Amino acid sequence: MSLWKSRRTGYYLALVAATTVIFTLLYNYGMSTWEGRPQPLFRSLEIVFQTYTTTGYGEDAPWQTPQMNLLMIGMQLAGIGLILTAADVFAVPWLRNTLSPTPPTAVTDLEDHVVICEYTSRGETFVEELESRGQAYVIVESDDELATRLHEAGHRVVHGDPESVEVLENAGVERAMALVADSSDESSASIVLSAREVNPDVTTVTLVEDVSLAEYHRIAGADSVLSPRQLLGESLAHQVPTAVTTAVDDGIEIGNDLELVELSIESGSDLCNRTAGDVRLRDRFAVDIIGVWVDGEFESPIDPALELDDDVRLLVAGEPDRIAALREEATSSVQSFSPQRVLVAGYGEAGAVAADVLESTGAEVTVIDRQESEGVDVVGDAREPETFLEADIEDASAVIIAVNDDTTAIFTTLIASDLNPEIDVIVRANESKSEGKLYRAGAAYVQSLATVSGRMLASTIFEDESVLTFDKQIDVVRLPVGRLAGRTLTGADVRATTGCTVLVVVRDGELIAEFDPDTLEFDPDDEVIIAGTDESVRSFEQTYLKNE
Repeated sequence: MSLWKSRRTGYYLALVAATTVIFTLLYNYGMSTWEGRPQPLFRSLEIVFQTYTTTGYGEDAPWQTPQMNLLMIGMQLAGIGLILTAADVFAVPWLRNTLSPTPPTAVTDLEDHVVICEYTSRGETFVEELESRGQAYVIVESDDELATRLHEAGHRVVHGDPESVEVLENAGVERAMALVADSSDESSASIVLSAREVNPDVTTVTLVEDVSLAEYHRIAGADSVLSPRQLLGESLAHQVPTAVTTAVDDGIEIGNDLELVELSIESGSDLCNRTAGDVRLRDRFAVDIIGVWVDGEFESPIDPALELDDDVRLLVAGEPDRIAALREEATSSVQSFSPQRVLVAGYGEAGAVAADVLESTGAEVTVIDRQESEGVDVVGDAREPETFLEADIEDASAVIIAVNDDTTAIFTTLIASDLNPEIDVIVRANESKSEGKLYRAGAAYVQSLATVSGRMLASTIFEDESVLTFDKQIDVVRLPVGRLAGRTLTGADVRATTGCTVLVVVRDGELIAEFDPDTLEFDPDDEVIIAGTDESVRSFEQTYLKNE
C-alpha cells in the first residue's frame, strides 16, 4: 500500500472516531437535558451507530424537542457522508485493483529474447526496432503504474526491481540473448552484476549518462557501454553551417564509390530559389536524390515544383566527385571569412561535446548555462530573453539548444527565433515526439536522444543487421532482401511501398552501387543498404522481412 493510501485510510478512521465520540456525547447530553430521559453512554453510542448504519433508532424515537430532532438530522447526514467516503477510500480502489489487469511478475514462454531494464524514452525507439524485427523482448519495470500501463498497451512486462536476481530470473535472463540496462548509472551497474549472476554468458549493454562512469560499468561486466549524449553533441555541432562538413562521417562507409550527404541550400547559391524540376539535379550531377527535408518533414520523392531555398536540406547519394560538384552549386559564391559565432545553451554532456567540436573548427563559441562552472561564459536561464541578449544573440549565426527538458527546449527555441530570425536554431530533444513542436517553434534541425539511443542499441545487439548511422535524421541500414528475392527493384516498387531508397546491393561480399533497377533480380542471399526515415525502414522490415 502506498504512503498516500495509508494516510487516506488513517484520516478516514480518525474522522469516524472523532465524529462518533462527539455525537455520542451530544446525544447523551440531549437525552438527559432536552428530553429528560437520562441513559448510559453505551446506550447513546449504540444509537449513534444505528444512525450511521441506517438500521433504526430503537426505543428512543420519536424525540419531542426541536434540538434533538436537529441533532438527529445532523447525525443522519454525517452517516451518509461517512458511507460515501468509505466507498471512495475502500471499495473503489479495491474494485479498480480487482478489475484492472495486473502486470505479471514472471515470464516462462520466452527464449532468445531481449530483457530491457527499465522503460525510458531512450529505450522507446529501441522497443519499436525490436517489434519491427519481430524480436521477442520483456521489460522489467519497478514502477507499478508504469508497468501496468505498459502491460495494458500490449508489451511483455515483468513487474519488479531489475537489480534483484530473483526478478531477473523471472524475466528469463538465463534464456535471453541480451540484456539492456537503461536505468541510472549506479543502478545499471548493479543490474549488470545481477544479470551476470543469473547468466554469465548473456550479452549486456548499458546506457551511461555520465561518460566518466563508463569504466565502472565495464568493471561490473557490461559487454558494451553506450554514451548517446556524446554522439548527440557531435551530431548537433555537425549541423552548424560551414562549421564542419555536412557529409556523412568518415567512419560510416557505404562503399568506396558511394557517399551519402545531407546538403543545405545556401542563400545566394546557384540552386537557391529555383524549383527542383528546373535544376534537374539527377541529370546534371548524376546523383541519386533520396529526398528532401522541408520544415522538419521528409519528402520522397521530391516534387518537381518544390522551390529550393535555405530552409531546404537535400539528402543525396553518389560518387564523391559528383557530390562535390553538387555541394559547390549549393554553396553561396559570397563567403564570409570572419570567425563564426555560435551560442550553446545548456552545458551538459551533449552541450559540452558540441562546444568542443565547434571550437576545434575555429568558431567563436559562447556557452550559456544556469550553473556557473568552467567553460560557461554567460550564467543565466535560457528561458529569459535577457540571457540571450547578454550573449549577443543578434551577432550569432547559429545556436545549439542542448537543455535537458523538451518543454524548456521548445520555449527556448521560440525565444531564440524571435530575437534573431536569421539565426540557425539546432536543438537536442529527449523524445522523438517533441521534434514536430520544435520545428514549428523555429528550429532548423532537431535530433532526439531517443532516436540516437535506439539506433545505437539496435546496432550493438543486431550486428548482422548493422545500422550504419546513429545520429542522422535518416536511418541507413543494411538488411537482407527477404521477400524481395526473385524480384526487381522496379517491379517491387520499394520506394512507393515503403518510402525507402535502395542505395546498394550487396552480393557475394561485393557492393553494387550502379545497377539497373528494371533488370537486376535479387538473389535470396543478397543484402541491401537502404536509406529512409525510421518509420519507412520499419515499413521495409515489416513488408519484406517480418516472419522470415
